[in-house]
Amino acid sequence: MASPALKTTHPGCAQSIVCDGNEAAAWAVALSRPDLVAVYPITPQSSLVEYVSQFIADGKIQAELMNVEGEHSVLSALHGAALAGGRTYTATCGPGLAFMFEPYWRTPGMRLPIVASLVTRDGITPQCVWGGQQDAMTMKETGWIQIYCETVQEVLDTTIMAYRIAEHHDVMLPVNICHDGNYLSYGVTQVDVPEQAAVDDYLGEKDVNWHVALDPLRPMAVDPLTGGAGGIGPSKFVAYRKSLCDGMQNALGVIEQAHQDWADIFGREFAPLVEEYRLDDADYALVTIGSMTGAAKDAVDSAREKGEKVGLIKIKTFRPFPIEAMTRALSKVRAVGVVDRSVHYGWNCGPLYQEVLSCLYRTGKTISARPFIGGLAGADLTEAHFAKAIQATATMWADETTIDSPIWLNEND
Repeated sequence: MASPALKTTHPGCAQSIVCDGNEAAAWAVALSRPDLVAVYPITPQSSLVEYVSQFIADGKIQAELMNVEGEHSVLSALHGAALAGGRTYTATCGPGLAFMFEPYWRTPGMRLPIVASLVTRDGITPQCVWGGQQDAMTMKETGWIQIYCETVQEVLDTTIMAYRIAEHHDVMLPVNICHDGNYLSYGVTQVDVPEQAAVDDYLGEKDVNWHVALDPLRPMAVDPLTGGAGGIGPSKFVAYRKSLCDGMQNALGVIEQAHQDWADIFGREFAPLVEEYRLDDADYALVTIGSMTGAAKDAVDSAREKGEKVGLIKIKTFRPFPIEAMTRALSKVRAVGVVDRSVHYGWNCGPLYQEVLSCLYRTGKTISARPFIGGLAGADLTEAHFAKAIQATATMWADETTIDSPIWLNEND
């Protein structure tokens, strides 16, 4: 059952409702007017596709719904729909995302602007159905744009923005909107739901298969066999890869413009790439991603009240990685503690930490850094955990040292 409406006075807003992140994503899908939705349920994504399915049954979404036998078929069905000119949507996570891998890898290569919610979940083994970011981080090198949300409102708004980004002619790439399983998927709060007419104006006309299509009037080879020494040869394969990389880099500016236009129309502003929080006079900072950021900001505020000059850098767009924006932010401090909700196996740290190290090199400065890993398997990351990270980062800043061994924030919980 849809959440009850509350009164609202926000610009471009039809109603305010109380809902969780999965329902917020479903409202965003409804407002984006997809033509085909293909789904297969998996925890903690399940209620999202249930909401979307109910919206289709109730007529809130005028779309075809495909309940298929597994995630491989889900994304394969969306390929056909996108090639035929349809706007498409799905959602998945964890083992479902793994089962989707073959068509998932193919999607950006064919430049299909599919939008998919990743309700992020930790990996197995041991068995786990709770939140983490291991599933999304495992897929970060496949060519999908990845945007991570901090709040339920951000889930709703960014899911709509994703279509504007994906379908831009300079991008034409699939987008994952990542929201943390359990914490955002089931976290309930008040959100503003935009007006349909305003969203229609924001997204504009659908034009998703102008470049590649399944169309008898425009016959063409789709996903041709390339490479090797014969046939078309490696140059065509290189052209595909280079074009994909160009689209990824173009996405940075498109993401920024999409956020600015959203703020102008709906009055809600989000940092599109990197958010700087209390950073201008900071000596050191935490780096965060996703829903953990709220508790981290509280910890920063508490530390500030005690006289500690600490700030925070939040990553929203992880792919393409906002190298310039991150380098500018890092240049303002002398030490950083990077908090990951996943593990980068083989490096004894998290994947966000590795990205930050690359940007530290570009600053041309000696900036101390240390990895922190927490929130695995749905574990809570509290203000106390971030206070511990702040203290460790402050000590590292004072000693002017870099420590590559991670602190496991939930090790003794």
